Amino acid sequence: MKRGVWLWLLLLATLSGCGVHTVDTGHRGIKTSFGQVEGPPLVEGLYFVNPFTTSIHPMDVRVQRWDGKTQAYTRDVQEATVEFTLNYKLRPEAAADVYRSVGEDWANKLIGQQVYQHLKNVIGQWDAVDLISNRQKANDTAQAAIVRALGASNVDVTAFSITDFQFSAAFNQAVEAKVIAQQRAQEAQNRTEQIKQEAQQRVIAATAEAQSMKIRADALAQNPKLVSWEAVQKWDGKLPVNMYGSAAVPFIDVNH
Repeated sequence: MKRGVWLWLLLLATLSGCGVHTVDTGHRGIKTSFGQVEGPPLVEGLYFVNPFTTSIHPMDVRVQRWDGKTQAYTRDVQEATVEFTLNYKLRPEAAADVYRSVGEDWANKLIGQQVYQHLKNVIGQWDAVDLISNRQKANDTAQAAIVRALGASNVDVTAFSITDFQFSAAFNQAVEAKVIAQQRAQEAQNRTEQIKQEAQQRVIAATAEAQSMKIRADALAQNPKLVSWEAVQKWDGKLPVNMYGSAAVPFIDVNH
């Protein structure tokens, strides 16, 4: 009996001298001894270490989302507020290297710096009006640069999107005025074209009428009886009700 008690006491003394650490799901544990990184990253699980010499530091390797914004200037020196969304994660196999070179707060030290820098560079390549109409192209260019930069720091980008551009009120008013002016110019051009087309139609109609009149005149000159023939074509077959004096009966030529 006494031997069993002593064994329990020995076990408790041994456990009391050990530190128990848990590496949670979606994390990697970085084991350090006397402040130095020791071994590869630890996967999820329970670990026993000497609390006086050894520690385990958690590194989150799950996908994280950042909704951010920054100020940037376009090529024509218009200030823009750029809103964006970034999804990223630390490469699990590189967790120890990142901890050694950057630390546990790697996201605060790496992500913002790279994203802001490359966004500003891309925005500065466009004039403000062109940037609005080419947002997807600017988005793709910025995404490619950010993916390369963070990849070099062992961070994978799973998604990136520029969600909005905001410019000053003065710039928005200038753009609106320009659009209105362009619309009015187009309307005036359309009206001018309409007037031109209508004038051409009148010329065509007048030319056709003149040609018709000339043809008829030439025909009458060659055949005077054509006048009587046209009158007969238009006659409704009724004779006048009253005849006075020497009035001639219409369209009847007894000499022919």
